[in-house]
Amino acid sequence: MLVSIITPSYNQARYLEETMRSVLEQDYPHIEYIVVDGGSTDGSREIIEKYADRLAWWVSEKDRGQTDAINKGFARARGEVLAWLNSDDTYQPGAIREAVEFLRQNPQVGLVYGDANYIDEHGRVIGRFPAAQTDYRRLRQGYVHIPQQSAFFRADLWRKVGPLDDSFYFAMDYDLWVRLAREAPIVYLPRVWANFRLHSDAKTIAADDRCWPEMLRVHYRDGGSPFSMIVLKYWIRKLAAPYINWRRRRMFRL
Repeated sequence: MLVSIITPSYNQARYLEETMRSVLEQDYPHIEYIVVDGGSTDGSREIIEKYADRLAWWVSEKDRGQTDAINKGFARARGEVLAWLNSDDTYQPGAIREAVEFLRQNPQVGLVYGDANYIDEHGRVIGRFPAAQTDYRRLRQGYVHIPQQSAFFRADLWRKVGPLDDSFYFAMDYDLWVRLAREAPIVYLPRVWANFRLHSDAKTIAADDRCWPEMLRVHYRDGGSPFSMIVLKYWIRKLAAPYINWRRRRMFRL
């Protein structure tokens, strides 16, 4: 199975090389790696050029943001399995091989995902993403529990339900998980496959207040009720947001 990995990036030179090496140094031999840079001015282009001979395709040009960059990469992808890894996150050794082995042995599964560590700007592990088994019904209720960094899905399903909706700034991955889970089973494996970096410029820190309103857009678009659990969770989250964000900021400052 050929696996296509897309890395969208913009002005993340501080972390980009570590991200790229975590893909290029995987022990799975059939990887097509694509890097889509949004015209960075911080030295990112030079880092990409350093590894250009090991990339299937790369570009550094102005785009419409992260979602547009991911879609641009997947439009070029030829793999049977797809994933994207943001330019401040990393894979654990063996992650891609283990994901492919599971998908090969379980042809009915459309998406498989593992665990992800939270790491700080220096790469130190500071926590663990609350990954857990979910499904279409539970996703619709807001029980996401899928770390995007450790998710791998089949290209034939992507062609059926993609591309990512670029009207979303934050919840484009949640929207995709819902659409994929409607078509095929999704499975959680309790293995650490990725590292999710928290730092002051990360979207998770800087724009968390946009996530749940976007998730509600998916809910109502698909006919959801205003009395559903996801709506209740939105209001609870909204009330708890100052404390949650304080904890996250404290985590990456340790």
